Amino acid sequence: MNRRQFITLTASTLPLAAAAVENSPTKPSQPQAADASALSTLDPKPLVVPLWPTPVEPKEPSAERERDVTKPTDQLIAGRPVIRLSHVSTPTLTIYRPTSVPATAAAVMVCPGGGYHVLAWDLEGTEICEWLNSLGITAGLLKYRVPRPRGQPNHSDALEDAQRGLRLLRARAGELDLDRNKIGALGFSAGAHLVATLSASGADRKYSTVDAADDEPGRPNFLVLIYPAALMARPPATGAAPEVAPDKQSPPTIIVITQDDADRGEEALAYAAVLKRAGVPVTLHFYPTGGHGYGLRRTKDLVTTWPERAAEWLRAGGWTR
Repeated sequence: MNRRQFITLTASTLPLAAAAVENSPTKPSQPQAADASALSTLDPKPLVVPLWPTPVEPKEPSAERERDVTKPTDQLIAGRPVIRLSHVSTPTLTIYRPTSVPATAAAVMVCPGGGYHVLAWDLEGTEICEWLNSLGITAGLLKYRVPRPRGQPNHSDALEDAQRGLRLLRARAGELDLDRNKIGALGFSAGAHLVATLSASGADRKYSTVDAADDEPGRPNFLVLIYPAALMARPPATGAAPEVAPDKQSPPTIIVITQDDADRGEEALAYAAVLKRAGVPVTLHFYPTGGHGYGLRRTKDLVTTWPERAAEWLRAGGWTR
């Protein structure tokens, strides 16, 4: 692979970021198993865990029911439509176990994006769980509440659901043959913002104790942020947004972003520098083209080979074999 096709930054190289960005044309390698269309199995009997023992009282009562709000005119991704769930009022964690390869001791909670309005349920959810399962990793797909409540932070309901979901996944580590210290979180766009907020919140639980699961540690052991959104305070370059500000206890993080992803590319560069200054191990894959919202569906853009880079990072970190 031509090294000029993209730039990979680790904590030791971040100061060179501004000078190192390349703009050369890209040509991806041949599709590998990370392409969603090449994956063939997903746990046919996943464990669906309600996050809350009693129905959540909505902050904005609505007669709308959970449904796919995708329209025929919505953009296709790699030639295929996307399921966009909205009006989610009953949050769940769906746990998918590997079926085609031996399971490792690692698990990842997956948070789809959608601007806190909808959830890109297949593109950034079930397809990602299938990919993780192909690596032997147990996946917990978080269905968090959307749309966001008006007059409150975008992530207020979603963060409660993410905090509860991670604790429930960790609480089931013995039952699922998992290592409680190998429980990560992966998110896309607003979902990446959510998992970064989850990490930054640490032990600061936003809801009252429900059961023994809430005694579990609330911070993921590693983070995977794919085309993350809203990481920096406004205006840009004034520091991390308060809700995602890391500390020295923040976990190792990998970030994937493109130069043409609006202002998110610059924000990802800045956030990686914030992580470095906090002493957090960070790996940044910064590509010239690809935009936003590709999931792991393979296109002509080299950024869509990110699952291969992420799998390498997971192995190198000891999170999987």
